[in-house]
Amino acid sequence: MHDLADSIESMEQLAAVWRVMVLDRDPRADVRDLPGIAVRWADCRFAFWNCLTLTDVGADAGLLKQRLNEAAGVMRSKERPGFLWVFEDLLDGEARAVLGEAAQEAGLDYAFPGTGMAGDLLPVPEPAHPELTFARVTDDGLLRAYADINSRAYGFPLEDGRDGLGTSSLWKSQVHAYLGLRDGTPVSCAATVAAQGRLFVLMVATDPAWERRGYGEAVTRKALYEGARATGMTRATLHATAAGAPVYPRIGFEPNSPMRFYSLRD
Repeated sequence: MHDLADSIESMEQLAAVWRVMVLDRDPRADVRDLPGIAVRWADCRFAFWNCLTLTDVGADAGLLKQRLNEAAGVMRSKERPGFLWVFEDLLDGEARAVLGEAAQEAGLDYAFPGTGMAGDLLPVPEPAHPELTFARVTDDGLLRAYADINSRAYGFPLEDGRDGLGTSSLWKSQVHAYLGLRDGTPVSCAATVAAQGRLFVLMVATDPAWERRGYGEAVTRKALYEGARATGMTRATLHATAAGAPVYPRIGFEPNSPMRFYSLRD
């Protein structure tokens, strides 16, 4: 088990950043802080913008089961699918032991794992990669390319990513979103955004045709470098998928809470 304060920070960063992202997608989105559950649900085609997370600290098995049932009820009320994010280290030992069984009983299926990470690592050196140039997302065409890379990387239809990001003005102004270009073709992307005195890294992806060349790490370093230069912030946080988790310690991030993503059973 990791330091509890780091796990709380990781959960609070998710709630803070997703509030902004979801309301950017739809000012009428369902953004609420219920007892023990943060609702951040745009009800759009891009499943990552349809999010719940459990916020109780030290929840026991009984409270966990209650929250999972409540979260499943919220998810059933929505038109579009999304994910429940659970930070395991916010649960007590008994609750962690029964998490999988309790989720199944609530009608939730385990989707994939993740890891919260953070570090006092900024500033980072200005990055370079011999095969890449970098472009900040400042117009609709570049934003669409960013959305398409994420869709390909996570196995979504292209229209899902475009539905999540394609109408945003925030991503073209306040988010430090960058593309890695190989011979002018967008092949990787990463973004940082300021949240509660930290830079949060989000939506890092590499086109599957161009994986294992260091492109994801390079563009992540670029987004961190530019975000830190613009804000003066020194601490950064992120939530890594299993595929991305090995990259971030090389930049200076340290893992905190293991995470589980759940989807509503069909």
